[in-house]
Amino acid sequence: MTNFDSTENPQTQTSRPSKPWIKNYDQGVAATIDLNEYENIGEIFEKSFTKFAQYPAFTNFGKTLSYSELDVLTKKVASMIQNEWGLTKGDRVAIMMPNVLQYPIVLFALLRAGYVVVNVNPLYTARELEHQLIDSGAKAIFIYANSAHILEKVINNTTIKHVVVTGIGDQLGFPKSLLINFALKYVKKMVPDYRIFGSITWTELLMEADENKFTPVKSSHGDTAFLQYTGGTTGVAKGAILTHRNIIANVLQAKAWLGNFITEGKEIIITPLPLYHIFSLTANCLIFSSIGAQNILITNPRDMKGFVNELKKWKFTAFTGVNTLFNGLVHNKAFAKLDFSSLRMTLGGGMAVQRAVAEEWKKITGKPLVEAYGLTETSPAACINPMSMKEFNGFIGLPIPSTDVSIKDEQGKDLPFGEVGEICIRGPQVMQGYWNKPEETALVMTIDGYFRSGDLGIMTPEGFCRIVDRKKDMILVSGFNVYPNELEDVLAKHPKILEVAAVGVSDPRSGEVVKLFIVKKDKTLNENEVLAFCKENFTGYKIPKFIEFRAELPKTNVGKILRRELRG
Repeated sequence: MTNFDSTENPQTQTSRPSKPWIKNYDQGVAATIDLNEYENIGEIFEKSFTKFAQYPAFTNFGKTLSYSELDVLTKKVASMIQNEWGLTKGDRVAIMMPNVLQYPIVLFALLRAGYVVVNVNPLYTARELEHQLIDSGAKAIFIYANSAHILEKVINNTTIKHVVVTGIGDQLGFPKSLLINFALKYVKKMVPDYRIFGSITWTELLMEADENKFTPVKSSHGDTAFLQYTGGTTGVAKGAILTHRNIIANVLQAKAWLGNFITEGKEIIITPLPLYHIFSLTANCLIFSSIGAQNILITNPRDMKGFVNELKKWKFTAFTGVNTLFNGLVHNKAFAKLDFSSLRMTLGGGMAVQRAVAEEWKKITGKPLVEAYGLTETSPAACINPMSMKEFNGFIGLPIPSTDVSIKDEQGKDLPFGEVGEICIRGPQVMQGYWNKPEETALVMTIDGYFRSGDLGIMTPEGFCRIVDRKKDMILVSGFNVYPNELEDVLAKHPKILEVAAVGVSDPRSGEVVKLFIVKKDKTLNENEVLAFCKENFTGYKIPKFIEFRAELPKTNVGKILRRELRG
């Protein structure tokens, strides 16, 4: 499926038939973007530093940084790295923080100075952190204090030479910074003791650094901007090489798609997903910073009470999240009482949005939940539903500008509309490959330049794509394909089910059978009731052989359910 106005090869899947109503969905979006609008990522927010100098940029725990303050702070950090540490353009620097004000400061500093950002999940174990630091060859790390004891265990095995440790409250100003850091360390016991020789604190860095000594560095489209690690839930994490061109492309693609649904200097976006995750990084941090928006950083969205209390303070206009987050909110009574009059855009991605959740979101907020699709390897956006849509449609959307999407079989052949195959993506946002892993790169890139996503899906004649499931999650029952997403989407509609996950388990007769893991919304729910519901909605081979009730389901840091852990 090619971008909007293609009329080539009308009988193949790489074009979309002309339909009278398609124009309404297209929103007047151009078929392609102009990559020459920015020379590098730094130019995106540097323009915002000037144009929106006095506008609020990022807010966290009641403290707000303006774009002009962000400008000065990023120069300070960049100056320290350049002048005191002696790192040069292209060196890798790790950031291991949750959503705190220090994160965008460090991020923008590294990109302005020509360094490669290595985002690290702050919940990583010592083994996972060691692998990523060694694999990336990072020479420095900015880490929040809660994780510093993990770094202490592995730092001597890595190439790390410079360490900055920051407490969650460090950028909040006196006395709030002291109070929050004290409470986390001595009351909640969330900051274990650590000793890292030669490390400095965030406060020491800002005191010693001189923003006037910062030397601007010009990066080009082909320079690497991020080593964005992915695949940690299915195996050893791999670093996707994302260049300045990749990220610029995706920012421009998404901005073109959003069009008149966002307004410069007027947006307040809620940011509960961690900025180190590619979805939040590109969508919330970079795209919305480019239009002078205010990002409300949520450090711990799992604290649902605190999260909703923070939402009460804002006339927010935009909201991004994943299905499990939205599900938690729509089942929170306090959330339903919020004022949604300013909300214009809700974007769901990172995992399949369930119809039951989307419909409840619309019922409570009065606004549709628009599903989007992408991967770390695509920077991330590849498909987005039209922003003008009023109701949830169960699709991941249409390919965004300058993007080709094709459904292919195992041999790389395009499949007809409606047939299930692998979703493959081609466009300027697709990564350059996996860092130091040419064999892994070859497995996911086709000869004609498509990235094989690993997701199974279909495409309609109008160009809408729908995910059926992950290839690795598909359950094979007596030769029949069973897709967990389908089971979960239907079961989520049951009034007594809060969360559900479906996996395949070995069976001597049929190869695999379905097993369900369920978190109850109503304690009276029992196995017989679930089975009766399944028999009413599914054909025989899809009906689960095992059902297990749990208090909670294992999830990634952004809320994706870890089916791998459930399979054992």
